[in-house]
Order: sequence, then structure tokens, then C-alpha cells
Amino acid sequence: MPAVRLLLSRAASACLLALLGACSSLPTIAPDTAEAAGTDGVRIDGAHGPLSADAQKRVLDRLKAAGEDTDIFERHLAFEQEIVGSPLSAGNKVTLLQDGPSTYQALYGAMAAAKNSIDMESYIIEDDEVGQRFATELKAAVARGVVVNLIYDSVGSIDTPKAYFDDLAAHGVNTLQFNPVDPRKAKAGWDVNQRDHRKLTVIDGRTAFVGGINISSVYSGGSFRQHTKYEPGHGQTVPWRDTDLQMDGPVVADFQKLFMDTWARQKGRPMASADYFPQIERRGDVVVRAIGGTSTEPYSQIYATLVSAIRSSSTSILLANAYFDPDPQLMGAIMDAARRGVDVQLLLPSISDTWLVSAAGRRHYGQLLESGVKIYQREGALLHSKTTLIDGVWCAIGSTNLDWRSFLHNDEVDAIVLSASFGDQMRAAFKNDLAQSEPLTLDRWNDRGFKARLQEWTAGMWEYWL
Repeated sequence: MPAVRLLLSRAASACLLALLGACSSLPTIAPDTAEAAGTDGVRIDGAHGPLSADAQKRVLDRLKAAGEDTDIFERHLAFEQEIVGSPLSAGNKVTLLQDGPSTYQALYGAMAAAKNSIDMESYIIEDDEVGQRFATELKAAVARGVVVNLIYDSVGSIDTPKAYFDDLAAHGVNTLQFNPVDPRKAKAGWDVNQRDHRKLTVIDGRTAFVGGINISSVYSGGSFRQHTKYEPGHGQTVPWRDTDLQMDGPVVADFQKLFMDTWARQKGRPMASADYFPQIERRGDVVVRAIGGTSTEPYSQIYATLVSAIRSSSTSILLANAYFDPDPQLMGAIMDAARRGVDVQLLLPSISDTWLVSAAGRRHYGQLLESGVKIYQREGALLHSKTTLIDGVWCAIGSTNLDWRSFLHNDEVDAIVLSASFGDQMRAAFKNDLAQSEPLTLDRWNDRGFKARLQEWTAGMWEYWL
């Protein structure tokens, strides 16, 4: 995140909240509630509506048989559905996309093939080489009769010239600025601390992309190349490591609903008529759930389902995250899992584009290591991924960081994927990152200097707003 954007966002947020005395809170997830949930309450939809009880049982039995020895199905799925409201969706195809180049190529291809509609939502859209390529694809789609709707965040894209979005609008792209910094332009109330951090694209109502990748040339090189176009202030040039997911199948309708809900809440201009919800046939055998989080909901659905999943874990938790500064409840769930014998591995950045969040998160490393959590720091790349794999079969990929901002102040979107074969892909990707990481031992951590400790203490005072 560029320094100007970061400072404006966080300084304005802190000042506004201090003036207004605003206070949001995270939900308390009672352990006995998660344990009481059973699979009898799980609903699974297919391409043509809810599956029969027998069909649902076959799907769940197949997942349980394919996964590790896990209680996640017995203790979690029904509880998650109660939290989120949306059912599990069967019959989907999922494709793992690692780093910017592969994600952008998949997006370019899907956009070029769009026949009906393109709905795109991104925190950052920059007027650089990548941003211009996306603009070209969007304008070309409009020219051939495709309806294009675009949501961008006002703070996230604050460095992007107004002329960039004006040009898109002049070519027929329906643009919407999320929560404008200028309150005179806000149509749905104004709260500068509320940001749209989602990265979501829906093509023709049939294909959806979610993950952590913004529209920016910082992702051009990928994490396996020697050079990138961004220097995060530590004296060397590093590539960015990130993860996205492409989904084809019935679950896309749930992501389409999330996009349209954001558009409606922000009071965007009416969307042009299009077939946003086509009949979608079965495309694969993967079960997926779409989860969206907003700062206006009573509690974060993403937070609640993540804490529940961690508490339901039996064998392993593989967690990679760019900005790790958990609240006490999430910290407790992670440490409790390690203490009861779950193999908990955290893949975290060794370098970051913002020292403040990184320092705030590092305050917790000692407690985590003492509880048996293994911490690895990704070297040679700026880790920006947000992924969780539990018991080899429950996977979350999306835009959500494990910090207070994502759970309290941002709009976020994640995909929950239930699949042992996809879990194998995620495990392999995680293992590949570990091969390029350094393990952090408790002795090494305790030997850190006074400057690092002072930064951690200072950053910790601001974690609610970070």
C-alpha cells in the first residue's frame, strides 16, 4: 500500500473515531455453541436448488471420508450456516491462482470472453500499466455490448487521477466510488473509516474471482521473479506474493448478490439491465460457501466463522496472512488449538509495506511460540496472501486480513472451499512458501532489540484503528 494512501487512511480514521467516540466490537463466539452444531442443519444447494437429504448426506460423507481425521463437519458446518445465512453450494469448479501474472491473465481472458456483464470491485485501482490494461478490457467489453459495473474504494484508490475513472465513465462503464473521502459526494452517509477492501470480479454471472490481489503493477513480477516495480521502504526491491481463486458454478450467484448488495448500500446509479443471475449448470464437484463482511452488520460473519473453524480443528491449521494482528479471542482460539495438539503453522511476512501493522502483530509472537504455534517468515517476497487451510479440507481464500480493521471497519469477501483435493493444492502451495521462509524460534524472538520492542509497544496502542 503506498505511503500516502496508508497515512491518509489511518490518520483520518483515528482522528474521526477519536472525535466521534465511535466504538465497534467483535462478537463473542461461545465454544459450546460451536460444539453443539451438527450436520443435520446443513443446507447444500446444487445447480437447480437445494439437494435432497440423501444427496446432502452423500456430499458430506464424501468430504469427511476424503479429509483428515477431523471434527470440522460435526462441529462447524451447521454453526457456520447459522452465522452466514447462505447455504453451501455444490457442483463448482475452483482454480487456484498464485501471484499477479496468473491472476491477471485469467481475468483478462474472462473479461475478453464476457458476453453479458462484468461486475468488478477492488480496493486499489491504479493508473499504471496494469490499470490501463484493465481499463482497455472494460471499455472494449462495453463497446461490444457488455454491461460493466465498477466499484472502487475512495481511500484505496486515492492516488489514482479522477481522469482515469472519468474516462471509463465516458466509455460507458458504470462507476461507483465507495464511501468518498469528500463527504459532499457521499450518497449513503459518511464514515471515512469504513472502507471497501474487497477484491471481487463476476463475469456473466457464471465466473467469480476473489482473493487479495488489487489492480496494480506492484503484482506484475510475481513472487518467483527477481524484480518488481515497488520498493516498500526497506532498501531493496521485492516481488509480491498473493493468492486468488477462480470459481465457476452455482456459488457464483452468491458472489453476484454480494456485489449488488454493496452497490445498493452505496446508492449507486441504477445498474443497466442484464442477465445477472443465469441458470448455472454443474461445473465440478467442489463445495463452496460465499461469505461477505461489512462494517454495518451487527458482527463480522467472516470473523465468527473463522473462530468457529479454528475451534473445530482436529489435526492442522495452515494460515498465511499479510497483516496479522489478532484480537484476544482469535489469539486464544489459535493458541488453544496448538495446546490441544493441533499442528498450527503461521506463515507471516518478513517485510511489509507498513511497519505499523507489522509491529502491532509482532507483539503476539512470544505468546504464540510459547503455546506451541510454529511461525515462519516469508523471505524474498512481500507476503500479501490471506489463506487458511484447516484439517486439509476446509479452506478460506479472500481479502480478509487477520487484524482489527478487516473485522471491524472494512467490507471484505472470502470463499470457503470444502474439498480434500483442493486442500492438497493449498497444502502444496503452503509448503512451497515454507521452503522460502525462515522459522522463528522463541530464543531468537526473545533476543530482539529494544528498538523492535518499542515499535511493537507503540503500534499496539493503535491496533483498533489499524
